[in-house]
Amino acid sequence: MSATEGTVRRLTVSDIGRMYADGERIPMLTAYDYPTARILDDAGIPMILVGDSLGQVVLGYETTVKVTMTEMLHHTRAVVRGTKRALVIGDMPFLTYSTPEEATENAGRFMQDAGAQAVKIEGGVRSARITEALVKSGVPVMGHIGWTPQSQHGLGGKVKVQGKSRDAARALLSDAIAVQQAGAFAIVLELVPEQLSAVITSRLTIPTIGIGAGPHCSGQVQVIPDMLGLGDFHPKHARAYADLQGTIADATKRWMADVTAGTFPGPAETVRMDDATLDEALGRSADDRASADAAAPAYIPLDRDL
Repeated sequence: MSATEGTVRRLTVSDIGRMYADGERIPMLTAYDYPTARILDDAGIPMILVGDSLGQVVLGYETTVKVTMTEMLHHTRAVVRGTKRALVIGDMPFLTYSTPEEATENAGRFMQDAGAQAVKIEGGVRSARITEALVKSGVPVMGHIGWTPQSQHGLGGKVKVQGKSRDAARALLSDAIAVQQAGAFAIVLELVPEQLSAVITSRLTIPTIGIGAGPHCSGQVQVIPDMLGLGDFHPKHARAYADLQGTIADATKRWMADVTAGTFPGPAETVRMDDATLDEALGRSADDRASADAAAPAYIPLDRDL
């Protein structure tokens, strides 16, 4: 709460740091629209990621690579409008942070135009220079290593766990340290063996947020459609806490049946007006009928002589 009693204060990266220092597990979910963001915010989620996963789960793209800055900013604005407390993080899309200058410009658009409070970028050692430049410019950065979807073509195309070999594990450790040294306030570990995630988490002084990285991270993130049971793809690392796909399908079928049967809309969904007012509007009230009778001729005019 802020100094004004009853006023909700938006969380900052310092608040996330305090949660981590206090040993609290940190939950984070993705959101892409206003109503979902409102629900998550009211539920108390401390961090909401407007992930470029929106390309696949909202826009129907095959990969996140096709997501543009325009699309990300559009959805980030909606999420920010739907939140009052959660820290909103905008996911920097593919090829929007290739140089420090480009990254600073686009991160600035997330902060100034869309209203995000932080950005997320993929990559460890290779992106450390970008992270450092953004942090120095005043932009809070969340890192992301392990399976990085924007680099899927360079990682062989097929989604798979990262860091299972000796060299790959060492590389991920180096990535994590590079992200921390560059000034990131947190780091996502995606599709990393749980033992390696535990080691990385123990060696860092910033929170790790796992997705498919086991239970030993400082916090966890899920893609909201996976958690709500929407869509036909069910990742091994996700747990559905609802079956909204089934709920929506069932509701749609029942509504269609009511429309077909003529029982929707019923009296509860229908608005009526005063019948006398309608008669007046249509010129069929008693006064209207009296006026019509008074204006009628008392004889039948003929158009020719008898």
